[in-house]
Amino acid sequence: MMRLCVVFLLLSAAGLAQPTISYTVSFDNAVHHEAVIAVTFAHLPPGMLEARMSRSSPGRYALHEFAKNVYSVTAADGRGRALPITRPDPSGWEVAGHDGTVTITYTLFADQSDGTYSGIDRSHAHLMMPATFMWARGLDDRPISIAFRIPKGSDWTIATQLMPAGESNAFTAPNLQYFMDSPTELAPIVLRTWNDSSGGKGHAFRLALHHAGTAEQADAFAALARAVVEEEKAVFGELPAYDGGSYTFIADFLPYVSFDGMEHRNSTSLVSTRALRADAPILIGTLAHEFFHSWNMERIRSRSLEPFDFDRANMSDELWFGEGFTSYYQTLVMERAGMSSIDRFAQSVSGTVNAMVNSPGREYFSASEMSAQAPFVDAATSIDVQNRGNTFISYYTWGEAIGLGLDLTLRANYRGVTLDDLMRKVWEVHGKTERPYTNGDVQALLGAVTNDTLFAGRFFRSYVEGKEIVDYQPLLGKAGFLLRKAKPGKASAGWLPARYEDGAAVVTAPTLVHSPWYAAGIDRKDRITRLDGSPLASAKDLDSVLARHKPGDVIPVEFEQRGSTRKADLTLEEQRQVEVVTYEVAGLALTPEIEAFRASWLDSRRSGGRADVTRTCPVCKRRYPFSYEFCHFDGEALKLSAE
Repeated sequence: MMRLCVVFLLLSAAGLAQPTISYTVSFDNAVHHEAVIAVTFAHLPPGMLEARMSRSSPGRYALHEFAKNVYSVTAADGRGRALPITRPDPSGWEVAGHDGTVTITYTLFADQSDGTYSGIDRSHAHLMMPATFMWARGLDDRPISIAFRIPKGSDWTIATQLMPAGESNAFTAPNLQYFMDSPTELAPIVLRTWNDSSGGKGHAFRLALHHAGTAEQADAFAALARAVVEEEKAVFGELPAYDGGSYTFIADFLPYVSFDGMEHRNSTSLVSTRALRADAPILIGTLAHEFFHSWNMERIRSRSLEPFDFDRANMSDELWFGEGFTSYYQTLVMERAGMSSIDRFAQSVSGTVNAMVNSPGREYFSASEMSAQAPFVDAATSIDVQNRGNTFISYYTWGEAIGLGLDLTLRANYRGVTLDDLMRKVWEVHGKTERPYTNGDVQALLGAVTNDTLFAGRFFRSYVEGKEIVDYQPLLGKAGFLLRKAKPGKASAGWLPARYEDGAAVVTAPTLVHSPWYAAGIDRKDRITRLDGSPLASAKDLDSVLARHKPGDVIPVEFEQRGSTRKADLTLEEQRQVEVVTYEVAGLALTPEIEAFRASWLDSRRSGGRADVTRTCPVCKRRYPFSYEFCHFDGEALKLSAE
């Protein structure tokens, strides 16, 4: 996801004069998840060569210490003589006494196919570059060549955003930043392609699938991907100028990989144990999120992440915008493309609003400050107990909530102005120019598109730098959605993180601030034995107790806390959950004004209406705006046609 400073077709003379760094990769022991990698650094100045494994990865913000999976490291000079290696730190190797050339050879263990780590076995090699390749300090601007030695007898082909170098297994990159941002898949790939010539430019799209499904399922998923591309292009008004003129979706949908999606400059990595046969609508949602990043995050770049530093955790105050607004558009685009029913859309909005209304995390950090928490939560691990349930709201969720609130506020108060207009403005000023932005820049552009800098300032102070949330109820009502209590009048003790064993509820995490459990003094590792005089041996026991009470009732609770037996009073509250439903479900009338507002928000931007052709799958009831499409992937593909 790194910003490319040198366009491939216009490499500077200085860039061409730089000596090339060369890698070769072989997979002779793929069955045991190993690759042997050799990298040659030539035309070196005298002195020490500092080789490194990355500690972080583009699109991830925590430290991962990739050197832990590297061993059998050797070094040789240009004549093949062995060179001594010293280790200045866990991620570094220093080589001295060379003759201007150093070749380092090492073994990589890789058995974690996701958006951060690499995975190698007999079926494929899924390579995330920071987790795989050593680099040398001070040589970031040198061009790179790489050759993959495909195992004999395999049917692997290669999918990558790296530039072809003549041979099918050889590629190049202009510099380290681009190389490290170029995931590569070697596998028996099923390829689907299409072209887009909008704006007088040629854009080639490639869907590289490694999956266990059928050709028909691949065709269907490619059609879904193409619809997403068109709908998201309509938000910004154009596609980015992809380097080399192409964009590649690299998809591993297999039972032995992990689940992840990761954006890159001219490609995205999609990894899931789900299969197209049953879960294409879910998988296309991930694709929609990651592809939106080809504008927002890849070219619309936060200044704090530019350039990305592979040697440290990378912190940003703008992830509420980069990730959160992308999440908002993921949901919106799926609805606009007809891949989600209006009721499913309402359910998604319910989840976002619930998180904001009911989470105590807003008391501790603003959306901007929450973004800066990413190094602690984004695929980060720790062994100490944390209080994230009380202090953290995902910047994805918070940003999605801000995007929802801002879009509806603009539509309600500024005629002809929507969040799409803001995104296009940010794209024009910061994306196309690749000039990194700050929160202040986004605020200024909001003031520009509304011609109301006072509004922009208030909005940012309240919802981005402050801890307030938008008043969603009247805004959603304008589009015919009702925000209401999910279970009015129902008694609740709040969320209880617990497992049930030996006739008791064992609390597994800190209880939530302001909940009845918290007020009663109950916390992690406590064993709740009785509630209102009844044993608490299962979740059903808890439900039974609550069912016979009303909000405001005070009931006794008995528990064991770190060696002591305690009793307390538990004051029940009304169920806090809210839900968003359509006016149709709530039995409320849709006025022409409401219908027009909803249509302007949720209708397709590709066709000027909700869809050219809409068909409903009789199996899963989803609507699809295609004249030719496969929807339900259970057994025989269901063919939907416009006829």
